[in-house]
Formats: sequence, C-alpha cells, structure tokens
Amino acid sequence: MSNVGERIREIREARGMTQDQLATKSGISKGFLSEVENDRRNVSSKILLKLAIELGATVDYLLTGTAAKTEAVMSIEIPVELSRVAEELHLTHSETMGILEAYSSIVARRNPQGARRYTESDWRELHKALEPFLQKR
Repeated sequence: MSNVGERIREIREARGMTQDQLATKSGISKGFLSEVENDRRNVSSKILLKLAIELGATVDYLLTGTAAKTEAVMSIEIPVELSRVAEELHLTHSETMGILEAYSSIVARRNPQGARRYTESDWRELHKALEPFLQKR
C-alpha cells in the first residue's frame, strides 16, 4: 500500500517533473520534498495543498489514494462568479482550481444537501482566506 510520499512521487514522475521543479513551484526545499517522498517527514496541510495544486491532484487522492485524480475524464465547471473574480485578481488557473477544490471540500464536509451559489463577494472572501496557501506562478 502506498503512502502520501509515494503518491506524490508517482504523480510527479508521471508528469515528467523533477524534484527540483516541484519543490521550486511549491515553495519548499528539494531536501524536504525528498524526505516526504521517502516517508521520512510528514507534510503540513498547507504544503500538501500546494503540492496537490502543482501536481494536478486532489488532496484527498494524495492522502488516501482512493479519490479520483483531477486528470480523470470529467467536466469541471468553474462558476462564472469565480471566473470573474479570478480574472479581476489575475489568478492563475492553478490558483483558481485550488480555490474551487477548497470550496468543494468545505461544502462536501459541512453541507450534505449542497450550498447556496457563491457570489463574487463570497469568492473574494474565500480567496482572501486561502491566499497564504496559494502561490502565484
């Protein structure tokens, strides 16, 4: 059974990325990434989110290995309100998807019946809360 580090390495290699590239894009050291991949260090949720965004994977997949990878064939709809805010704030696609993934995770855990549609103001507030976890590319 694989662990978080093995899943990170598996996806990184499948994407043709080196440890240097992933570490730089995620804002961590290559040594730390190596220790995570070799199950010698645990990773914080903040860094795990950054790695998931860079790898194009979900945090759930990295943690459990059972959730679908984001590259699975499925349509992902970015709400028009989020799209407008992303354009206004000059967010990258990765940052926008990170916000959408966080939103989806929050809704799934807190409101099983679904949530009201977020307004542009709601998306701005969520972005502000997540900004420390999102790194501009």
